[in-house]
Amino acid sequence: MSFPTPDGAVQAVRGLSFDVERGRTLGIVGESGSGKSVSTQALMGLTRGAEVAGSALFEGRQLIGMPAEELRRLRGAEISMIFQDPLSSLHPLYTVGWQIVELIRIHEPFVGKAQARKRAAELLGLVGIPQPERRVDDYPHQFSGGMRQRAMIAMALALNPKLIIADEPTTALDATVQAQILDLMMRLQKEFDTALIMITHDLGVIADIADEVLVMYAGKPVERAGRRDLYYRPHHPYTVGLLESVPSTTGAKGRLKPVPGQPPSLLRPPSGCTFHPRCPYVMRQCRLEEPPLMGEPGHQSACWLPLDVVGLGPEAARRREEESS
Repeated sequence: MSFPTPDGAVQAVRGLSFDVERGRTLGIVGESGSGKSVSTQALMGLTRGAEVAGSALFEGRQLIGMPAEELRRLRGAEISMIFQDPLSSLHPLYTVGWQIVELIRIHEPFVGKAQARKRAAELLGLVGIPQPERRVDDYPHQFSGGMRQRAMIAMALALNPKLIIADEPTTALDATVQAQILDLMMRLQKEFDTALIMITHDLGVIADIADEVLVMYAGKPVERAGRRDLYYRPHHPYTVGLLESVPSTTGAKGRLKPVPGQPPSLLRPPSGCTFHPRCPYVMRQCRLEEPPLMGEPGHQSACWLPLDVVGLGPEAARRREEESS
């Protein structure tokens, strides 16, 4: 994906590939601007002005270039999205129930208003909103932040979709409500056997909910592994940096280790590995050649470092490079 600008094309996403099966959760993590959100928005045709190339298959159907009318029928019915800010996603002038009813009747016109309203109240009750028969007539501003997010989840589940894309759905919520929302999503996913793509910059969220994790940096995938492998055997230095910058929950003392520097400009990304200007392990090869995703089928990393070097530290990597040259 790229976006044309007066200064040139912003290379927002490059070389991205992933898959997710029913009943499974793929977590996509990375800093702001890494391409997490726009890559999934492109699947839904929500990136106006973007130049999108490649292939995106949903049950054998090609999403990239799909006619707008066919894509509209797919949205909400088979693929749903939960956005970061429900207040901007819900229309302020219509009741929450009316908006769920409209969604149901657009995709299922044979369903009557009374039946759709009953289903809307049932959905609000399913996601834990108290007195759903009454709250169905409330406006979005009458809901708390956590309740609005629950209402968005209810809308996402209204037509029992096969895939839900959740774009940082808990970012604006406090820790207690965040835990409740994540528990709710995991419970409903098991109940409906839905595939879930969870986009976040919070590694704690991924630790709770994901089966597999894809780490993105500067518009590219840099590591993909099962959740346990990623947390206990990270390979890419960027992944290691993200994990080291998370506060400890075990009582361990010491300063956090932030990833130094800033992400590169996607107008003019650096040569070789895009992370090399910030990488403590950088070698000559990193500056010259762009590494592909490589490794075992279940754990791949876009890094030239041997697997056994990352755990030893940057100095060991430099010594090995000197010895090999």
